[in-house]
Amino acid sequence: MVAGLDLFTAAGADADQGAWSVADVTKRARRLIEAGINRVWVKGEVTGFKAYRSGHWYFSLRDAEAQVRCVMWLTDNQRLPGPPDEGTQVFVDARPTVWEERGEFRLTIKQLVPTDAGGLWQLQLERAKAALDRDGLLDPKRKRPLPRYPQRVAVVTSADGAALKDIVSVLERRWPAIQLLLVPTRVQGEAAEAEICAALDLVNRLPAVDLAIVGRGGGSREDLWVFNSERVARAVAAVRVPTISAVGHETDMTLTDLVADVRAATPSAAAEAAVPSAAAVAELLRGLAQRMVQGLTGYTEVGRERLARTGDRLTAAVQAQLQQRSLRLDSLGGMLDALSPLKVLNRGYAVARDDEGRVLRRTQDFTTDLEFNLTVSDGDVRAKTR
Repeated sequence: MVAGLDLFTAAGADADQGAWSVADVTKRARRLIEAGINRVWVKGEVTGFKAYRSGHWYFSLRDAEAQVRCVMWLTDNQRLPGPPDEGTQVFVDARPTVWEERGEFRLTIKQLVPTDAGGLWQLQLERAKAALDRDGLLDPKRKRPLPRYPQRVAVVTSADGAALKDIVSVLERRWPAIQLLLVPTRVQGEAAEAEICAALDLVNRLPAVDLAIVGRGGGSREDLWVFNSERVARAVAAVRVPTISAVGHETDMTLTDLVADVRAATPSAAAEAAVPSAAAVAELLRGLAQRMVQGLTGYTEVGRERLARTGDRLTAAVQAQLQQRSLRLDSLGGMLDALSPLKVLNRGYAVARDDEGRVLRRTQDFTTDLEFNLTVSDGDVRAKTR
């Protein structure tokens, strides 16, 4: 008994009770199952189907030897056209778990497809899609923008197909200067997968390629199936330049569409997405030229107005300076006139100068018989001392 208690304690049992609770067991079982088995594809027959008002589906899957309870939540089953009939053989993409409240092992269903021929194809597609998703190849963040003005485009398609003719016609109409490199390949049949992968590998080795288009025209599901190949999808994702996928018609969707940088509804749409319209570019250039002319005209007019205003300000400033200097000159002239000796002479004074022009100011300057000039208000008088 003591040894049993020790085992329970070592396993995490309640120390007081010496055993696990039911909740402990179901929780531990759920953790073990979810950690040990992630998501699996299971084949079985639908039985006991019930659709609840919440939209969730509950049913069992069984075969000749066993059965398991299943649940498919509304968020997952609403993508299906309708519920499966009783007794339908299906494939389910499920995650095993334990419903703790009932201690019941069950499968949480993420996808459900019938096991008929179409269902087998869908099963293969979903497996390939899941593998690509795990490797991040379906992540929208890895998609690259297309070059705005490509010079050389590589086209991976059949040399005899209508898709090539459509692409060439659109490219020549929209952007005649484009260089198109055809990398021919089969696009259906047993050899198509290997040839498409080899063609895409060749694109990576071609010099100066700006963009790649891969695809084909419309056809049956079997005709288009090679573009749902995981190998082909990985080859498309590995192309070193931005890639456009154009497979079939608008309603067709393949794995290459999901991994390519851009999905086009048709080959013609791919060509339109690949290059700009020459007419639209020419119109854009005309508009830019017109706006440049308008802008330059506007700048010229503004410059002319600014120059005129600057000239007016300069003229006004010069005139103000001249007027100020004129007033200053008049003031200085008046001061000089007031200090002029002629003003003194007009009041009856005279100035005596010798023949060398020196002013004779003192009596000792006037020697006997000295001839000198006597300046009065209206001129000079010759004089002599005695």
